[in-house]
Amino acid sequence: MAFNRLFVVFFFILGISSARGQDPHFSQFYANPLYLNPAFAGVKQCPKVNVNYRNQYPTLGVYQTYSASFDQYVDVLNGGVGVLIVQDEAANGALSLTEASLIYSYHLTVSRKFSILFGAQGTFRQRALDWGSLTFPDQIDPFYGFVKPTNEIQPNNTVNSHLDLSFGIVGFTENFYAGITASHVTQPNEAFLSGNNLPLKVSAQVGGTIPIGRKRLYNSLDNLLIPNIVFQTQGGASQLTAGMSFNRGLITGGLGYRQALGVLSTNPDALVFIVGLAPNDVPWTFGYSYDYTISPLKNTLGGAHELTMSYQFPCRTRRTRYNAIKCPKF
Repeated sequence: MAFNRLFVVFFFILGISSARGQDPHFSQFYANPLYLNPAFAGVKQCPKVNVNYRNQYPTLGVYQTYSASFDQYVDVLNGGVGVLIVQDEAANGALSLTEASLIYSYHLTVSRKFSILFGAQGTFRQRALDWGSLTFPDQIDPFYGFVKPTNEIQPNNTVNSHLDLSFGIVGFTENFYAGITASHVTQPNEAFLSGNNLPLKVSAQVGGTIPIGRKRLYNSLDNLLIPNIVFQTQGGASQLTAGMSFNRGLITGGLGYRQALGVLSTNPDALVFIVGLAPNDVPWTFGYSYDYTISPLKNTLGGAHELTMSYQFPCRTRRTRYNAIKCPKF
C-alpha cells in the first residue's frame, strides 16, 4: 500500500510539474479510428459505434483509459461526421483527463481506385486534480505511516479546461492506405502550478491488405493479412508500433511490436498479442489485446489489457462512392 501511495506522488509530479505531458495510447489503434485520425470519420459509410477500454499496469491499478465514438457518412455533407469521448485516469483517479470532440471529414474521390479524406476535430479538454487523494513522502511516520501534514503547496486551481484543434488526412485505395495527423495544434496550457503547454503530436499511419489462400477460394472478407505501422512523436518522445493482423472466418487476431524512440536512446516497449471475434452475419465485433512488457520494467507491473467492441448499423441503400478501407474487423 505504501508503494502504491508513493507511486501516486510520482505520477502527480509528472502531471503538474514542468515535465511535458503525453497523450494516452491504444494498442488496438485500428479499433479506435477517430482517436487515431479524424479523417477516418465516415470511412465505413454506415453508422458505427466503437467502445474501447485500456488498463495499463494492472498490478498498480493507476492507469485506465476509456473511449467511445460514433461516426457515419452524410451525403449532403459529402463526408463523415463523428463524436469522440475519451476519459483517462492516472494515479487511481487523482489526475484525470476528459475529452469531448466533434469531427468532420471531407471525402474526395480522386478516381475510381483512389480517395482522399480531410479531417478536422474540435475538442473540449478538461484536466482535473483530486488533491485530497494525494500523499507525499513528508507525511510518512516510520511507525504509523502516512499521518503527518504535508508542506506541499496546493494549487489554487485544480480544474483546467481549454479548447483544442486537430487535423488529419488519409489517402487510400482498396488495398492500401496512408495518413498523417497533427494533434493539439493550439498547444493549450494544461498545467496547475506553472506554464506547461501540451506539445504538438504528429502521427503517421500506413497499412494494407494482402489476400491469402488460393484465388478461386479467396473471400476478400474472410482471408486477409493486414500489416499496419503507426509512428507518433510528441514533446521529444517518439513511438513506433508495427503489427500484422489477420481476418479468417469469425476469428481475427494478430501480433504487434512497440518501440519507444528517445532523443538519447531507444528502448523496446512491448509485444502486443491480439485476438477477436468478428462474425460476418452479425454487426457486433469484439477484440482483446495484451501488452507484454519487454522494456527494463519487464512485466512486473502486469503489462496492459485492452478490450474493444464495435457495432455497425445498417446502411440506407444508395450508390457506394468508394470502397471502404479494409482493416482488422474489431
